[in-house]
Amino acid sequence: MHRFPIRIYYEDTDFSSNVYHAAYLKFFERGRTEFLREAGIHHFELAAQGVAFAVRSMELQFEGAAHIDDLLTVTTEMVALTGARLMLNQTILRGDTVLTRASVMVVAIKTAGGPARMPVAIRALAARQG
Repeated sequence: MHRFPIRIYYEDTDFSSNVYHAAYLKFFERGRTEFLREAGIHHFELAAQGVAFAVRSMELQFEGAAHIDDLLTVTTEMVALTGARLMLNQTILRGDTVLTRASVMVVAIKTAGGPARMPVAIRALAARQG
């Protein structure tokens, strides 16, 4: 399971001083990017191969609120992989307290349009974790 720290800034909050709900999407995106980066998979290299990722679906569960200056952790775990789909579970925690959970399906697409086969690097990562 990959772990990535996130600090909450004023720009992440709403009028109530809680983190604005859409900000959690940014945090999850950063967690997914760093999960891949740690595995040696970089978006710019995939783009050079004509491949990108698109979020196909995401289910969120908000269980608690984060606040300004909180230090959170985004966890990312690969759940399943098919020819063009990658399923991930992600969690945002403050210490040991779960604040938000996400189930995410990411698909591989050609930058010119249309579906693509999941890149070899992602398949190799799944094989190492499986």
